Amino acid sequence: MNFSSLGLDPQILRALDVCGYTSMTPVQEMAIVPARRGKDLLANAQTGTGKTAAFALPILQQMLDKPQPTQSGYPRALILTPTRELAEQLAQTIGAYAQFLPFTVLAAYGGVKLGGQERKLKAGVDILIATPGRLLEHLTQCNVNLANTEFVVLDEADRMLDMGFIDAVRTVFQHTAKQRQTLLFSATISAAVNELAHKILKNHQEVRVTKQNVTADTIEHVVYPVEERRKIDLFMTLLEQYNWFQVLVFTSTKEQADRLMASLKRKKVDAAVCHGDKSQGSRRRALADFKSNKVQVLIATEVAARGLDIQGLEYVVNYNLPYLAEDYVHRIGRTGRAGNEGVAISFVSREEERSLDSIERLIGGRIRRVTQRGFEVTSRDALLKTVSRSSRPGRTNKVSQARNTGGRTASKAKKPKKR
Repeated sequence: MNFSSLGLDPQILRALDVCGYTSMTPVQEMAIVPARRGKDLLANAQTGTGKTAAFALPILQQMLDKPQPTQSGYPRALILTPTRELAEQLAQTIGAYAQFLPFTVLAAYGGVKLGGQERKLKAGVDILIATPGRLLEHLTQCNVNLANTEFVVLDEADRMLDMGFIDAVRTVFQHTAKQRQTLLFSATISAAVNELAHKILKNHQEVRVTKQNVTADTIEHVVYPVEERRKIDLFMTLLEQYNWFQVLVFTSTKEQADRLMASLKRKKVDAAVCHGDKSQGSRRRALADFKSNKVQVLIATEVAARGLDIQGLEYVVNYNLPYLAEDYVHRIGRTGRAGNEGVAISFVSREEERSLDSIERLIGGRIRRVTQRGFEVTSRDALLKTVSRSSRPGRTNKVSQARNTGGRTASKAKKPKKR
């Protein structure tokens, strides 16, 4: 179905044409019409499926249908999002959709001074995109008033709950008008998300684009078993072997990110790092350099798992598995976007095998294992069986020998493409 069939304002269609949009994605086909009619929505859609347009376009159209003057400190639409990166990305994307419309868009997030955002809010903003913490600061200082806000969107709701923003979200909703349209978008639908939905939505319609908690089918999943201490060596080996042109690497901690960055520098690999200790400006430059192909490797912690929109990104590497299985979905959602193919590669040590089990249960399938020559490692289960056998009467302990035994896999995964 094409956007032209929706009867959208010509200036919206003109902007979509400039953005290169013609046909709708499944989530857009299912969500835009009911949202335009004013229905509350609970939408389960993975990252990279076009969900920003699914909630932004019907809001823009309704704002055009019922024009209101821009008021100082009174936004008509509020979009809550968990991270600074995603707030910036949403402001850029929605700004593109509204480029020929008389609406102002502002992203308000922490890590920068309040003053600049305060001045823009006082000047008047039609669409406010904000992180919960920074929005509460503006509410406390009376820089913004949500009493007349007609549209509220919770984007990446599951992530907001995981990050502990539930109380902040509830407080924000206490400041909003009862007569509002609320749209809740989430990549995964947990019990907590369902509970929140039933508290803030009214007679809502559910939109489920894919099976619950599954990843995009355009992504190939691969696991490389490896000892924790040898992950850096494995990454260097694969980087050279497959000549990855552009690869996004996720680590679980800032220390791991910095160690990998130091190793890449020693090997003279162009790389950048993005984590919570870096300034907002530094993180923005790292992402810009990666997008413009000035750096080959971008290393990021969980802080960057949401909101990174890198066109044509083929490879995401989980240097460490995330602490929460749901975060695996969000990390690898940086690739395989908008129908493009991608490869999600995970380095899994013996200590991480239980986390891998949780991820496989979440996505509903076993991820294929690939054994890299020279990096073989015995699985945790095999080691436990060896220990059990060695404890029987008449047997000697072979634990040390088992640790050095090469593992085998039942099937091979398609190897990443060379460039």
